[in-house]
Amino acid sequence: QVQLVESGGGLVQPGGSLRLSCAASGSIFSISAMGWYRQAPGKQRELVALITSGGSITYVRSVQGRFTISRDNAKNTVYLQMNSLKPEDTAVYYCNTQITTGWPPVRDDYWGQGTQVTVSS
Repeated sequence: QVQLVESGGGLVQPGGSLRLSCAASGSIFSISAMGWYRQAPGKQRELVALITSGGSITYVRSVQGRFTISRDNAKNTVYLQMNSLKPEDTAVYYCNTQITTGWPPVRDDYWGQGTQVTVSS
């Protein structure tokens, strides 16, 4: 019923930039929080950035000042602008959203398929 489609990953040199997008589609009643997580090889998945429906934003300390999360509610899309990328940002990035569907409304977590971000010279 709901699909999340991510795009924008790739290979970039240290200091470079990438912009990730995640678009939700389907029988959506409403979207609450939207966020980005990442998982590097051999490490646990971690929250990178989160934006609530009210616009409150949280970042993990390691990306503060370099990454910017935003959302377009009309397009059901969340973005992650990543600047000044470092090799330690290399990971698979996943979007996560809390979406309410159906009647009676039910809210669930949905995950994107993941997109690889590699920062290397």
